Amino acid sequence: MTDQPHDLTDLYSGFPAGFFGRADQSLDSNFYAAPRLVTHIDDGAIEAVGKLYTELGLTGRVLDLMGSWVSHFPVKPEELVVLGMNTKELSANKDADSWLQHDLNVNPIMPLLDEEFDGVVCCVSVDYLTRPLEVFNEVHRCLKPGGFFVHTFSNRCFPTKAINGWNQTDDRGHVSIVGEYFRRTGPWSDLSAELRTETSSFGDPLYAVWGRKSS
Repeated sequence: MTDQPHDLTDLYSGFPAGFFGRADQSLDSNFYAAPRLVTHIDDGAIEAVGKLYTELGLTGRVLDLMGSWVSHFPVKPEELVVLGMNTKELSANKDADSWLQHDLNVNPIMPLLDEEFDGVVCCVSVDYLTRPLEVFNEVHRCLKPGGFFVHTFSNRCFPTKAINGWNQTDDRGHVSIVGEYFRRTGPWSDLSAELRTETSSFGDPLYAVWGRKSS
């Protein structure tokens, strides 16, 4: 994405036409109606997710955004809330203290309190958001000052449900897209982006982009 100034009255100014469209425009509730009790990245990438969560010290009350039946924390936070699409997947998450079913593409406004969470994570799901900037601002509202918002993703997805802009670029472009979401929302501080797996690995690459809610 460009670093050119954008119109603050329109969060999405400057994105190409159709960027947030998808091949499958049907309701996500239909696509995710059947539970998928599987992991969408390999064991090495899952380990990399957990190591990042540990390094960042994600403890206290944490929200797993667009989550499912496993949240990839090596050590469970004091309280884990999981927001996702499928009730059977959510109820199967043994680390979740509570969960809620909510479709962020239908309504990016979450039924959560201001400054309710010490951290928010989103694993292999940012590519499916059709209204990501509203969601990022909502996460900012729900985070305590200094709290981390952490995105991890690989090169796998359901291509018909990922946004066109994601499908039309490569891994480096995906990092840039998530970085642009942070830059247009917030304010966020300490923005970071890393490849968290070995470049020589034959497994799934694991990329991470994260920032803190500015105090």
